[in-house]
Amino acid sequence: MAISRARKEELLGQYTEQLGQSQGVILAHYTRLTVPQLQALRRQAREQEGQVFVVKNTLLALALKSHGVEIPTNLLIGPTLAAFCHKDAPPLAKIFKEFAKESEEERFIVRGAIVEGHYYTAEQTKQLAELPGRDQLFAQVLRTINAPATQTAGVIAGGIRQVINVIKAYADKLEEGGAAAATAA
Repeated sequence: MAISRARKEELLGQYTEQLGQSQGVILAHYTRLTVPQLQALRRQAREQEGQVFVVKNTLLALALKSHGVEIPTNLLIGPTLAAFCHKDAPPLAKIFKEFAKESEEERFIVRGAIVEGHYYTAEQTKQLAELPGRDQLFAQVLRTINAPATQTAGVIAGGIRQVINVIKAYADKLEEGGAAAATAA
């Protein structure tokens, strides 16, 4: 069914706006997905601050071109889902990869991604899904930065503990010596 020129312009504007706000786009080919399956995919994407759209291929290609991104023409053939990543691309790539793995008879195939203006093939997109997310990377960096300080504090505390133990042992020895002298007198 043909859509009006006004609707096409509206969709083009929507895609362009989404591209401007997002870190990247993950593209997938789909066939015979049920409404609940598509809703579940959209819900998972929203949890990762992404949005999933069924896109018009020519309009998405025009939006990508307006952002200076060139992609292979065979990428946008047939029914296409686009996930716009507003925060991180790896978590959305992981959602798409898992969804493709769970779908039967190749009803959902990840075709590729565009992240920060660079095109990634389907295989590279699957590798992107294996990367840790931004929050995980920050946690790893903080752990790495914090490790020497934690170790230094442990060494200092251990030294202080040893000194305290020596002083306590000496005090106990003096108390025993004083108690023995009092008993003898």
